This record gives sequence, C-alpha cells and structure tokens, in this order.
Amino acid sequence: MIHTLSLSALTLARGERTLFRDLDFTVAAGDCVALTGPNGAGKTSLLRAIAGLIRPEGGEVAFRDGDANLIDPTDARGREVHLVGHLDGLKGARTARHELMFQSDWLGHTQDGYDDAVAAFGLKPLLDLEVRKLSAGQRRRLALGRLLGSPRALWLLDEPFGPLDAHWREAFAEVMRRHLAADGLIVCAVHDPLPIPSRPLVLEGPA
Repeated sequence: MIHTLSLSALTLARGERTLFRDLDFTVAAGDCVALTGPNGAGKTSLLRAIAGLIRPEGGEVAFRDGDANLIDPTDARGREVHLVGHLDGLKGARTARHELMFQSDWLGHTQDGYDDAVAAFGLKPLLDLEVRKLSAGQRRRLALGRLLGSPRALWLLDEPFGPLDAHWREAFAEVMRRHLAADGLIVCAVHDPLPIPSRPLVLEGPA
C-alpha cells in the first residue's frame, strides 16, 4: 500500500511551454495537499503526471510503502491510485447502478465499498436512472462513488467540488476526512479553499 508519494526535481511541459521546473514535494499517509494557482499553471498536468498519463521532461515520481520501500510505479498506479478529473468518464446509456458496478469492478471492487459509495453519496434513488438523465451534481456524485467502490490509497482529484451543492460538498468532505484518517493520501487541485485541513502547494505557472 502506498504510504508516501514523493516528487523530485519534476519538470513538466505542455508543447513548447514549460509549466514548471524542479518541483519537489512529499505527501505521506494521512496528508492532503491542495494544488492552487492560476489557470494554465499545470495543476491538471501535475495530477496526470503522478497518475502516469504524462511523461515528465525531467525528475521522478516515486511511491513507497510503510517501510519506505519503493513500489513499482506500474503496480502503484494500477492498484493504489484513483484519478478523478474534470470529465466524469461515465457512459450516458447505462443506468447509474450499472455504471457504478462497472467502475467498481473494473478498478477492483469490494461489496462493502459499493454499499459504502451508495450510502455516502446518496445514490440509492438514482441507481435505476440512465446516467444521461442525471444532473451535473448527480453525475459528479456517481463519479466520486468509485473512490469508495474500489478503495485505493492515493486520490488525485481535479476540482472535485465544482458541481456539488453545499450539502454534498460537506458530505464529500466527510468522505475525504475518513480516507485520511485511514492513512489515505489526497492531492487535490482547487480554486477555492478545501473544507478539510490541507497543505498548500502553489503552482505559479510559466513566467
């Protein structure tokens, strides 16, 4: 299980433009890091680089277990990392039930996790509805359900609160607190302050 995420001298570029150079930071079990900065500063790109979807121009992303042993990056990302981005990745023609079950099964579910997701995100009334009939907030709750449907240590979240109303923002904040209390790790790109304790990492963007 991932206990520590560390970035060393990480450099990322988009096309011909360098987003940032020589970025160093560490996230340990129980920590939440809030990525902030202007649009285009590289917040989404950094999350995608940690998830292995973007190749850095330089530097290293490393995952370690509780004994400080390195974990193979492919294993860590394949088994222990969730990325929830701006796009929900849901299939509109499926029912919410089918979609949550598919997402959870594909990522390696537990039945308790599926039930926890339904309860935590208030999905029971939505399960028989087609995804395309859900509101933006309901779709986001369904997409976030995979975090509990398939428990993983490291959550990479890109503006996850955007479509949620005040009630569901607080409900998701409680889900995040539970995850951190169980030695989970969170890296979250945000524009507004998070409703839970977090450590800021400000990306200034290209000069």
